[in-house]
Amino acid sequence: MSASQVKALRSVAGPIAASHDCDLEDVVIRQAGKRRLVRVVVDHSSGALTLDLVAAISRDISQVLDDSTIFGSSAYVLEVTSPGVDRPLREPRHWQRAIGRIVRVTEKSGASVEGRLTDAGQAEATLDVDGELVTVVLAEVARATVQVEFTRVEDVDLEGIETEAGEDDAADADPADEHSDTLEEG
Repeated sequence: MSASQVKALRSVAGPIAASHDCDLEDVVIRQAGKRRLVRVVVDHSSGALTLDLVAAISRDISQVLDDSTIFGSSAYVLEVTSPGVDRPLREPRHWQRAIGRIVRVTEKSGASVEGRLTDAGQAEATLDVDGELVTVVLAEVARATVQVEFTRVEDVDLEGIETEAGEDDAADADPADEHSDTLEEG
């Protein structure tokens, strides 16, 4: 779609996102048959974007778009969404929201590092890489993404969780007592 439509949509969506304490991250307009797919990506300043908040932003943007001439008489489908877990860290605010998470960084030089983000400022960030603090200069980053992290069962505190038998201490359960999922012939 035209650059002027994207610019006009940004000028509408940006202040609406800000009025809900959110940042406008991206705007994408694509043709989808006879309609336009209008995707607005927003993120909450605390990182806690709720469905109610997305619905409110969507309602406000839709109302303004319906009253505007941005798309003329063309039909559109509006989608307001969050950036998702795999979004690249581009702005200092992205880095600040990812503190405590595992981040993979590829520098413009080609060097790569992965570690837990412990601090982030306007110009640099600090990663804990196997106990060693590594400083990353944001201007030298080619790509950085938060890594999806799954908690292993061994790392979960099971204290106080009741088992089927009503026992309070599931951590003392003997793994040899577990049922087998194999089929027996017979």
